[in-house]
Amino acid sequence: MMSFLAELLPVAGIVVGLFAVAMAAMAIGQRFTGRCLRGSCGGPKAVGPDGKPITCIGCPNADRHAH
Repeated sequence: MMSFLAELLPVAGIVVGLFAVAMAAMAIGQRFTGRCLRGSCGGPKAVGPDGKPITCIGCPNADRHAH
C-alpha cells in the first residue's frame, strides 16, 4: 500500500501543478486582452427570464464591448 502511495504522490503533484500553470496562463491572458470573462451567461444571445439581454455588469470594460 505504501509503494502505491509513493508512486501516486508525484503524479498527483504534477497534475495539480499543470492545472495551476494552465489557470495562471488563462488569468494572464485575460489581463493582457482586457476582455470580460464569459461563461454560460456571456453570449450575445443570452437573455434573462424577463427577456432582457444579460450583460457583464461586473466587468470594468463592459461599455467598450458589444454583448
